[in-house]
Amino acid sequence: MAIISIEELVEAGVHFGHQSRLWNPKMKPFIFAKKNLIHIIDLKQTIRGFLRARHFLGRLASSGAQILVVGTKKQLRELVASEAKRADQPFVIERWIGGTLTNYNTIRKRLDHLIHLEELEENGQMERFSKKQQSRLRREMRKIRRNLDGIRNLKGLPGCVLVIDPKREEIAVKEAAKMNVPVVAILDTDCDPKMVDIPIPANDDALRSVQVLLSKLMDAVITGKANMDENAPRFRSEIPELSGRSPRRGGGRGGPGGGRYPSRPTGGRADTVSFGRPTDDEEGKAAVAKGAAEAGETPAPPAPAPEGAAPEAATPEAKAPEAPPPADTAPAEPVTPPEPKSPEGPEGEEKKEG
Repeated sequence: MAIISIEELVEAGVHFGHQSRLWNPKMKPFIFAKKNLIHIIDLKQTIRGFLRARHFLGRLASSGAQILVVGTKKQLRELVASEAKRADQPFVIERWIGGTLTNYNTIRKRLDHLIHLEELEENGQMERFSKKQQSRLRREMRKIRRNLDGIRNLKGLPGCVLVIDPKREEIAVKEAAKMNVPVVAILDTDCDPKMVDIPIPANDDALRSVQVLLSKLMDAVITGKANMDENAPRFRSEIPELSGRSPRRGGGRGGPGGGRYPSRPTGGRADTVSFGRPTDDEEGKAAVAKGAAEAGETPAPPAPAPEGAAPEAATPEAKAPEAPPPADTAPAEPVTPPEPKSPEGPEGEEKKEG
């Protein structure tokens, strides 16, 4: 039996796009036709992107990686939360907090503070505070829980970010690209497919459309976790799509979008990946040291300038001492150290006159 069929997608309304006046020209390869000023999505491209995403997410889950599911539309919040909890994956259904990926240490501190407040409330120690202080702490706990409760179990960088409508979640997509985290997206005809790695063209507004695709993607994640080997190396060294990523992301009809954000070197676990590159000065120093090592000598440091030596661009007041005259010629005046000049001003003039 097929994993997903075109009839099932048509029944769920996956093929309905946005109005033609709102389209993004980069979505042209994924559009089948235009009818009544509404674009119709090519469901063959939808199935192609869905199968690639399903295979990719399954392999990530089998290697122990986490998939962060992001969907903040009001009509999709309950669906995203329930499907992510079913697969035991982190999720974001409220406003995306800037720095969730690029400044994860600060986000982790806020989650630790939430755990501390919950422990105070469970142990009854919060009753020791004044009523005003209790009200403030409970209000802070509700705020942190509303914004960050879905990523409570997120451990470092996720293996992938699954986004519903990347146009709405543009900040999340940019942060993932900056941290070199691959992005799988369910996107409509008004989105830019070049911002994601694996696009799934579909109706990202209707509940039934997103439910059909998201539920089957989470089924692949659950299956991958069931086949996970605890002793196997972690995901970045095992997934070919991550270990050999090109400097520009994807391209071509039906392929993974990309090209707007440069890729960075990957390897090892997500919490140990180094994203830094040596500067030009460091590269130059390394090249000099390598050349000296091959020649069998150590480059000597520059010799210090002798005391009293004149600088390269000497001023007329500071000249080098002249050579002594020959023996048959008497010096014009004895060579003696110059006396300090008298300070300028009235006092100096009086001393000169005296």
